[in-house]
Amino acid sequence: MKSKLLSLLCITAGLLAAGASSARAAEPRVITITTSDAMKFDVTAITAAPGEELKVVLVNPGSMPKLAMGHNWVLLKAGTDVTAFSNAAVSAGAAADYLPADFKASIIASTKLIGGGEKTEVTFKAPAEKGDYVFLCTFPPHAMIGMKGTLTVK
Repeated sequence: MKSKLLSLLCITAGLLAAGASSARAAEPRVITITTSDAMKFDVTAITAAPGEELKVVLVNPGSMPKLAMGHNWVLLKAGTDVTAFSNAAVSAGAAADYLPADFKASIIASTKLIGGGEKTEVTFKAPAEKGDYVFLCTFPPHAMIGMKGTLTVK
């Protein structure tokens, strides 16, 4: 009886350990991107597997308020006209976090607009299709002066 109970405890412990490691494996990979008042992302290239779950944490250690120097992180579908998207973002304005409604179908993932001393995050699955996907800040004219990067799915 004692050996059966011990066996049962060992099996239960093994199942619990397996469940814990599965839960850890299901966590998204975290990518922290820091912005600045200099209008740059410190990470401009991300590589992911098709369908990989990612969490982008955007940190703005700057000191300016979001209406003067806001930042966000927007991942676009492949083939999106970045210039047209950026121009539409200006028209969308700060109330819409510079996310143009006319291009909603072109957005894979996005964060809210943040100011100095703030952070935000977004969790999403990388596209299933291999290729390059542009990410950018839509606060005018940040993307046009280089506040963008590429997510490469391979």
